[in-house]
Amino acid sequence: MFNQSTLFLLILFILGYIGKNQTIMIAVYILFGLQLLKMDEKLFPHIQDRGMTWGVTIITVAVLIPIANGEIGFRELLDSVKSYYGWIALGSGIFVAIVARGGLDLLANDPHLTTALVIGTLIAVVFFQGVAVGPLIGAGIAYMIMRIVDFFVL
Repeated sequence: MFNQSTLFLLILFILGYIGKNQTIMIAVYILFGLQLLKMDEKLFPHIQDRGMTWGVTIITVAVLIPIANGEIGFRELLDSVKSYYGWIALGSGIFVAIVARGGLDLLANDPHLTTALVIGTLIAVVFFQGVAVGPLIGAGIAYMIMRIVDFFVL
């Protein structure tokens, strides 16, 4: 039971505790729990393959709740595009979605880069109170920068 991955997870838990980041601590609890219940070999591959989609779906549901409960309607939508902040938000949403698409390609085609992305995300989460949606966006930004570098270098 006690191996390199267990030690790594324990360090992440301690960093989450030091950084007062419940998200990291809960994630480690879940992973330890699955390992203790001997469900890791069966569930880890499914979670790894589909976890990003599940996470994006849960975040999307949370974001759409104000629309579903009537708090945001067409009037608020029209009001939002009357300000330059609304247009900035609209453009940012488009940009991030396009960047994230490249991130999915990068994570699928270059999984060895996932380690650096995860470490970068964890550093931001633990020490800078960031939010752990970073691997996908980070991968997308990395993908975009790699393409720009390739354009000028190759």
